[in-house]
Amino acid sequence: MRRREFMTLLGGAAAWPIATSAQQPAMQVVGFLASTSPDRYAHLVAAVRQGLSETGYIEGRNLRIEYRWAEGKYDRLSALADELVERRVAVIIANTPAALAARAATTKIPIVFSSGLDPVKAGLVASLNRPGSNVTGISTMSGELVAKQLELLHGVLSASAGVAVLVNPTNASLAETLSKELQEAAHTLGVQLHILNASSEREIDAAFETLDQLHAGALVVGADGFFSARSEQLAALALRHSIPAISPYRRFAEAGGLMRYGGSELDGFRLVGVYAGRILKGEKPADLPVLQPTKFELVLNLKTAKALGLIVPDKLLALADEVIE
Repeated sequence: MRRREFMTLLGGAAAWPIATSAQQPAMQVVGFLASTSPDRYAHLVAAVRQGLSETGYIEGRNLRIEYRWAEGKYDRLSALADELVERRVAVIIANTPAALAARAATTKIPIVFSSGLDPVKAGLVASLNRPGSNVTGISTMSGELVAKQLELLHGVLSASAGVAVLVNPTNASLAETLSKELQEAAHTLGVQLHILNASSEREIDAAFETLDQLHAGALVVGADGFFSARSEQLAALALRHSIPAISPYRRFAEAGGLMRYGGSELDGFRLVGVYAGRILKGEKPADLPVLQPTKFELVLNLKTAKALGLIVPDKLLALADEVIE
């Protein structure tokens, strides 16, 4: 073999592993910050992964996700957000209270939120169409929807029945927004409103005992990641205490709650994943408008209505997108 041929072969052999290495996709690191626990958020994490995959990012292949869970202890969110900033993740994905903590922790790392708050009033973005900062995401319009939830629930109750709303006081901004909107709606309907607080499973149990003492005729479960993760517990308690109840979460109605009215939580978190992927590809959050749901779903559990002795008006049945029998 000639020396030139040997050098060519040797050079090719030496270069081959380098070329193979260069073809390996770069590993991006995304932070996932949530106020709840991983076991209760698994379905939403899966939706985020789906959205990321739609933009070409697969966890374990070209993406690593750093998870931080507050386990319902909202006072931990600031420290957890700081950890992700120190980790220098490329994007932070966050739910409502976590987004506020992340926003306070960094003005540079892009943040994509799913929030029940009005993101403009909460100070997350300058406007819905032009967020104008490092923050964008999905607004679930929880404050705007809660009045409609009360109206739907009131349709199956006697005119004199009082109604309670369950809010999470540790998520103060959202709790205040929901309470204010419901107070105005209750006044319009001529309904007495009771505000109940719960931020732990024990406090949820206590809230239902209070409902019995108040002789409240129905319950509106406020939008909150804590309540979303405990939809089954809330539905079971509502049945046990014979309380007609409405929640923004589909799993609540599927588990035996009377009604669900709201946008698709899964689709919202999928879109969060899509936005995170687009940002990883180079788009700026300031240029990505805050998205809002375009369709709201009413799910009515007719089996529960019969168990509670309620007569559901034909008009309400006609409005339902789905009836569970």
